[in-house]
Amino acid sequence: MHRLLVGSEALKLDSPELPKEAANHLKVLRPKDGEEIELFDGKGSWRVYKVGGGSGSGRTDFRLVPSGLPSSCLTSRLPNSIQRLKPLTLFACVTKGSRWDWTIEKATELGVTRIVPVISGRTIVRIAKEDRAAKRERWMRIAEDAARQSDAKWLPEILDPLDFADSLPLVRETRCFVGALTNPPPRMILDELCHSPTPTTNSNHAIFVGPEGDFTPEELASLIEIATPVSFGPTVLRAETAAIFGVSVLASFLAARDAAGLI
Repeated sequence: MHRLLVGSEALKLDSPELPKEAANHLKVLRPKDGEEIELFDGKGSWRVYKVGGGSGSGRTDFRLVPSGLPSSCLTSRLPNSIQRLKPLTLFACVTKGSRWDWTIEKATELGVTRIVPVISGRTIVRIAKEDRAAKRERWMRIAEDAARQSDAKWLPEILDPLDFADSLPLVRETRCFVGALTNPPPRMILDELCHSPTPTTNSNHAIFVGPEGDFTPEELASLIEIATPVSFGPTVLRAETAAIFGVSVLASFLAARDAAGLI
């Protein structure tokens, strides 16, 4: 089933008017009359419609009507919704080109609720402050495409890129694990999660991954004061691989504890 991102208010309408980007996407898809389309708002709600009132496969204008029940039964119907995801933040130093795009895409698929792009001392990619808002808008489009294709109901919040020092106050607000080599060596991330006490006041978990050239000694020292160092295994992972590995382990751990009623 094709999926389109819309505003939350559109889901309350029996025949919603699609935003420009969603309407253009639907034209490209050229659905047949009666074909179902799911509209979702990226905030946990969705509703299934079907294409109706058309004039053939070559048309470019489409009308959506509720699917499954007569419209008279759907006048006051609210959209479907799911429980909000457990807060999970990815702090990641921006990597080069398509590697960063891939990180955003996969983090969205895995259910990250917030992505904080970081510019550290050894980050190869440098983004001028006046260009950071535009970069964020492009990254949001990547996340939207990833959510649409993966059946994700939630879109992550993506912040404008932050300089390393500016990211630290946000780290303090989370229970953060940082992929880092320390002396003595840290425990594997899953081992650390299983054996460290679960906080009762802070349910916002996070992972922090450094750049291709690793953190500077000063950056690592400041992180270890407020975050828990962990190992990602015996091999040296690329920055984007480390980010998705860390997110996968943490998301799986939180989902398992949630299913068991422990968080």
